Amino acid sequence: MQKMIIIAVALVFGVALAVTAGKVGQVKTLTVAEVGTNPQLYTDKITITGVMAGVSPYDKAVIGIMDTKEAQCKNGCQKLFIPVKYPAQAPKVGDEIEATGKFTKYPTGYMFIAEKLKVVKHHDIKAELPAS
Repeated sequence: MQKMIIIAVALVFGVALAVTAGKVGQVKTLTVAEVGTNPQLYTDKITITGVMAGVSPYDKAVIGIMDTKEAQCKNGCQKLFIPVKYPAQAPKVGDEIEATGKFTKYPTGYMFIAEKLKVVKHHDIKAELPAS
């Protein structure tokens, strides 16, 4: 009987350890709306999903992304944009992307520095970045 209890406890412990180990290294995925106006709350590596809305006129490595729901909005849209710096080739306007990286604080605010960027699909949008 005692042997069965030890085996059961070991089995439960093993399953718990396997589930925990499976989550190590996973990066949390958030939307532009979830990050919103509080990027300072996200200091760890994350993945942001959003739709590419335009390229900065000052730095071609910086794109603006908006929430995927905003990409489909026709009236009363918030048009919240998150600046994403990615030195490789920028996606096209309307591309839905997953960008993995971290927020960095600059004197003018926060910018998401992407180390990896993947295009998921394309949306037909007509977006303009707000004037700075």
